[in-house]
Amino acid sequence: MEVRDAGLGVKVITPRRFGDARGFFAETWQRQRFADEGIDIDWVQDNHSLSVEPYVLRGLHLQVGAMAQAKLVRVLRGRIFDVAVDVRLNSPSFGRWVSCILSAEAFNQSYVPVGFAHGFLTLDPGVEVLYKVSAPHAPDCERRITWNDRHIAIDWPLPSGYRPVLSAEDDKAMSLATFAESTDI
Repeated sequence: MEVRDAGLGVKVITPRRFGDARGFFAETWQRQRFADEGIDIDWVQDNHSLSVEPYVLRGLHLQVGAMAQAKLVRVLRGRIFDVAVDVRLNSPSFGRWVSCILSAEAFNQSYVPVGFAHGFLTLDPGVEVLYKVSAPHAPDCERRITWNDRHIAIDWPLPSGYRPVLSAEDDKAMSLATFAESTDI
């Protein structure tokens, strides 16, 4: 597997594929190999999403407190613009973001550590994303930060004047400033 530092502690991982006439086989997660790369996580849940239309934006999401989650994100079909925002209050990189394109074709995945809000924008129709998390979903610990917060200023690859497709919850997400005032992570 190839591991590349995307910045701020986020990593892009490309597993090795072994192919023949039937197709391919790959280990997308193997505890010891990941631990050797500094990712020693006890994953507890897998999540799978399908976004029918292009330019569906899911995020920016995180959980706080004892239910904070690290994530290992990969795309099964299509492409996404994957984003992680540092929301650790005492971090010198608070509010900074990193991104990468994840795709089924590139066969890459991103590791998002605890303390980061995560989101992605689909770039194709019919995108499927699978991701592991290190803590189960806990609605009371869930937080959402608005995708277009001016203090974060993510450069989403949207067509000019286009608004992404959002869930009702994501459309009402809080600003980074409100998050910082109301959270103690």
